[in-house]
Amino acid sequence: MKKLGFGMMRLPLVDDGSEQNVDIEETRRLVDVFMKNGFTYFDTAYMYHNYKSEEILRETVVTSYPRESFTVADKLPTMFLKEAEDMPRIFDEQLRKCGVEYFDYYMLHSMTAEYYDGIVKRIGAFDFISEKKREGLVREIGFSFHDNADTLDRILSEHPEVDFVQLQINYLDWEDENIQSRKCYETARAHGKKIIIMEPVKGGTLANVSETAKAIFSAADSTMSVASWAVRYAASLDGVMMVLSGMSNMEQLHDNVGYMKDFCPLDDDELETVKNASAAIRGSVEIPCTGCVYCLEGCPRDISIPSYFALYNTEKLTGISRVKDYFEASKKHGKASDCIGCGKCEIACPQHLKIREYLESVKKLFE
Repeated sequence: MKKLGFGMMRLPLVDDGSEQNVDIEETRRLVDVFMKNGFTYFDTAYMYHNYKSEEILRETVVTSYPRESFTVADKLPTMFLKEAEDMPRIFDEQLRKCGVEYFDYYMLHSMTAEYYDGIVKRIGAFDFISEKKREGLVREIGFSFHDNADTLDRILSEHPEVDFVQLQINYLDWEDENIQSRKCYETARAHGKKIIIMEPVKGGTLANVSETAKAIFSAADSTMSVASWAVRYAASLDGVMMVLSGMSNMEQLHDNVGYMKDFCPLDDDELETVKNASAAIRGSVEIPCTGCVYCLEGCPRDISIPSYFALYNTEKLTGISRVKDYFEASKKHGKASDCIGCGKCEIACPQHLKIREYLESVKKLFE
C-alpha cells in the first residue's frame, strides 16, 4: 500500500464555499486520478464537511470501485458520545452512510485526556471497537490523538490491543511543546504501534511559507513543491504506514501523486534543508492554526475563526491588506469582536491555541 492517503476533509467546494456543498464531480475526478496511480487509502469522519464526508466517500469511491480495491478509515466521534448506546447507533449510521459492510481502519476520534477520562473509559469505547473487530466489521483499530506524550503513553499502556495510532506530525511541530510531535512519535514507536500521520502540511501552512523559506527549499531542489517537503518529511519517519493529505484541487493531487508514487525518503542533506526552512517559517507564522474547524462546533456567535486567522496570517506575511476580505466573510458569520469569551473553541482546539487572545489580535487588525 502506497503511503499517501486521501483525507476527505478539504474537498473542493462549489461557488458559495459552504462546507457541506462539495463539488461532487470534481471530487470524483480527484478520486479517479488517485486510484489510477495506485493509491487506495481514504480517510473520513463523522463530522467532516458538515456531516457529509462519509456520504461523499460513498458517492465518489464506494459506488465506483470494487470494495477490495480501496481501504476506508473512519472514526467514532468521542466528542459527541454521552452514553454507551450512542456508539452502536453512530457506528451503524457510519456504515450506512459510507455504503460499506466493514471498515479497514476504525478509530476513536480526537483522543485527549479529557475525552479519555471523561467519557471513553466510562462508556467502554475501547471495548466497543474491539468487539467490532472481533465481529469482522473492523479490520484494525486505533485512535487519533491530540494531547501530550505522557497521556499517549498512559492510553497505550492501558490499551495495548490497538493496532495503530494517528498523530499530528509535521516538521514545524516536531519540537513544539504544545503539539509534541517528536515525543508522541517516539512514544508510539516505543509501544510498537503503526503510525498514521495527519496534518503533515499543517492545514496548508507549510504549503504557503515565507519567501525566505521558499528560497531555502528552491535552492535545494527547484523542481519540488514547497508542500512536497512536508509530506516527504512525514513519510520518511520509521514506522509510518500512511500520511494523510487533504487535497482540494487537481493541482494539489497531481503534485502529491507525482512524488509519492515512487516514494523516496529524505536524505541527510534534505533533512538539513527542512531544518533551516523550519527556523525561517517559525519566525513568520503569527497564528499556527491548521484550519481543522473543530473550534466552530458550538460557537455561540458563529465566528469563522479559521478563516479570520488565515486572513490575519496572510496580511502579516505579505503586507497586503485583507480588511475587505474580512468584512466580506463577516457578512455570513460573527466578527472577531462578537466573541463573548466562553472558551468552547479553545476546549475543542487540537492545537491548544489561545484562540480568544488571537481573536483580539484579529479585531485590532481588521476592525
